[in-house]
Amino acid sequence: MKRNPATRSRAVKLLALDTSSEYCSAALWIDGEVDSRDTPAGQNHSSVLLRMIDELLRAHAVRLGDLDAIAYGEGPGSFTGLRITCGVVQGLAFGSGVPVVGVGTLLAMAEGCAADRVVCCVDARIHEIYHAAYRRAVDRWEVVSQPALCAPAAAPALDGEGWAGCGSGFAAYRDILEARYGGQLASVEPARYPHARDIAALAVPRVERGEVSGAEDAAPVYLRNKVALRTDERPNR
Repeated sequence: MKRNPATRSRAVKLLALDTSSEYCSAALWIDGEVDSRDTPAGQNHSSVLLRMIDELLRAHAVRLGDLDAIAYGEGPGSFTGLRITCGVVQGLAFGSGVPVVGVGTLLAMAEGCAADRVVCCVDARIHEIYHAAYRRAVDRWEVVSQPALCAPAAAPALDGEGWAGCGSGFAAYRDILEARYGGQLASVEPARYPHARDIAALAVPRVERGEVSGAEDAAPVYLRNKVALRTDERPNR
């Protein structure tokens, strides 16, 4: 297992999961050290995720009942992927009596970046993005721009320079977003996606503060009410 360099050792056992993107990831946090698995999953998130969970628990001789909590990427992201995560989390948590913690997927992306100012843009399809911006303040993140659904050209403004851009939105709409933010971007990581190890790092302090919920509260965070639009509802390119 690897020690998380950004977080002090904490006496917490936590399983973290994410299937909000085309990737599937799982991580096991034990007293400040983290072991994780990740892979592109295509349409097989459920089977891949369950296999990862079994591998992690067996590798470290941990039972579900030994965990202090199960954390998960609550969204925004793929509708199907978010439902899969929440379904698996509810099944595991109900069966073991372990509480759950939902973590925002855009915040998890910021946590994974080696930067103090991060703007996250995920391709939401039909010419829109999931957008959020964060600033690191000592051992926590400050929200500069709340998670929102918007057109790339209408992405919320940022203050100052030195921002790290990340997420598939930069792959799908790079020219538009770079025009929107001009010289404010110091770097861009289009291939970054939410990862369970970063969800774990964000969830642990909340578990320590007792900010956990019951299995029945594991639910996706959607920023859009419809998966697809009719032809007449779609915005012009």
